[in-house]
Amino acid sequence: MANSPAEVFLNIPYDQKFERLFLAYICGISAFGLVPRATLEIPTSSRRLDRILSLIGDCQYSIHDLSRVELDLRAPRTPRFNMAFELGLSVAHEKSLKKSHEWFVCESLNFRLAKSLSDLNGTDPFIHDGTIAGVFRELCSMFRRPGRQPSIQQMSGIYRAVRASVPLVLREAGSRSLYTARVFKELCVVASASADNIVP
Repeated sequence: MANSPAEVFLNIPYDQKFERLFLAYICGISAFGLVPRATLEIPTSSRRLDRILSLIGDCQYSIHDLSRVELDLRAPRTPRFNMAFELGLSVAHEKSLKKSHEWFVCESLNFRLAKSLSDLNGTDPFIHDGTIAGVFRELCSMFRRPGRQPSIQQMSGIYRAVRASVPLVLREAGSRSLYTARVFKELCVVASASADNIVP
């Protein structure tokens, strides 16, 4: 029986300005033959913290994008702590339970992590510059492992296929947002199928 693909916990901001990078992460992760997972999958009726811990525990890898840990524009203006909190859960999971879990931190700007989260000094973040190509480039640096090694061009081809599918996926899900459980699942299915066609 073949082993199941490794899963990647994707810890990102769920907002409209981040949609391009959200799709880039789904496409890039799928290009490596890995399976994206996210808190979008957690039913609202569940004990959320327990389900997040369980989800992290199911994943061999986690990616934590801290590029949007900033004050939002709506009153009361508050920073986003969810991404940093879920990073902390992943670090604790890896350190205390001695499980096979590898975590990565992404940022869009050099040196900002040293100011926003100095406890991680000594950990080099992956700087994607806030671009799709940057996300693909940094994923290639993260997943230097045996197995499928897609090129930036191949990941871009998967991205174009997934981007083209978005209107239909949203229509069939009856959603205006990419950040719902059903839409996320369908985007992952499209990305995986495209990756199988594009990446040898």
